[in-house]
Amino acid sequence: MKNFKLILGAGIAFAMICACTNVNDASQLTASGLNPAAFDTTINDKVVKLYTLKNNNGMEVCITNYGGRVVSLVVPDKDGKPTDVVLGFDNIAQYVDTLNSPTDYGSSVGRYANRIKDGKFKLGDTEYQLKQNDGPNCLHGGGTTGWMNQVYDAEQIDDQTLKLTITAEDGENGFPGKVTAITTYKVTDDNTLDITWEAETDKETIINQTNHNYYNLSGDFTKPGYDMVLYVNADNFTPSDKLYIPTGEIKTVEGTPMDFRTPHAIGDSIKSQFDQIQNAGGYDHNWCLNTYKDGKGDDTQVCASLYSPKTGIFMEMFTNEPGVQVYSGNFQGVGNELSIQHKHGPYPQHVSVCLESQKYPDSPNKKDWVQPTLKPGEKYFSHAAYKFSVK
Repeated sequence: MKNFKLILGAGIAFAMICACTNVNDASQLTASGLNPAAFDTTINDKVVKLYTLKNNNGMEVCITNYGGRVVSLVVPDKDGKPTDVVLGFDNIAQYVDTLNSPTDYGSSVGRYANRIKDGKFKLGDTEYQLKQNDGPNCLHGGGTTGWMNQVYDAEQIDDQTLKLTITAEDGENGFPGKVTAITTYKVTDDNTLDITWEAETDKETIINQTNHNYYNLSGDFTKPGYDMVLYVNADNFTPSDKLYIPTGEIKTVEGTPMDFRTPHAIGDSIKSQFDQIQNAGGYDHNWCLNTYKDGKGDDTQVCASLYSPKTGIFMEMFTNEPGVQVYSGNFQGVGNELSIQHKHGPYPQHVSVCLESQKYPDSPNKKDWVQPTLKPGEKYFSHAAYKFSVK
């Protein structure tokens, strides 16, 4: 047994006792090479574990109930080789250490994904002040004290399904209403990671959940993912200011580096002089999906895709949400990120791409956009699916 000393970070105190196992024994490891014992701990009196979902077609997804995080996602490449395609750590200690290795890798983000300007919004005549954790703005529900750094109650339904439940109290990080939320991860037989989010509240509130996987389909995490081919089924996007808050405009992608209606390599445009790319140091923007019409999203139609010509791995995305945030890992390999050891070693800038289903950023303050409001008696439902194949 190895005792880890008490770590205090961003209000999370945990004492961890991790059982040492022989990591050279392949029978103890997941297909992605993770040692499940490295995730066994207790945080705030709640048990944390690594859960493994898999099918009979070579797909395996490992998830920790700490933050509802996908830790690894293995699918076969064009030669049948099992390939881990998401970023992350190989132990729970680094996920919990929000001072030295803060990250949203793989998390189930809540209660509100993306940014809210100045951390403020109104419901009726009441203005709410949220935690400001991204300059003046609220990002991902408060970041280190948001849901991605809380322990979910876990129930593994079967080999392919994991149900995660969290209860957030009224006033948590400034948000109104006591909310009970359920994230369900399912690995289907056609190599799809299917994710649903459901929630109820006892008081009017806002909710906007997403999954924050960082994808690199090449299997090589030592180089930027410039050769990955991106497609986004969107005629428009929402331009942002230098603090990543949408201006309120909706602009066409036509004639700009934001146009991925014809799939092309990310590296073709990520260093463009276009002001939006210069402001963000790459892509970190919301696209207005063509699959969302007349107040309803069609999650049977492909809204985005990603492809690696190196491995042949092809990922198609589906959602019922109106928007997708495409983030190209602009802060990776920069500053403190240079020295952080991950499960694949240090990550360079632009090594990955996130495709986050969502209501548009700052939507509570843009009343003409689809609103994230949830009232008592209503049920929140959001769906995203990521289907893997080779070509």
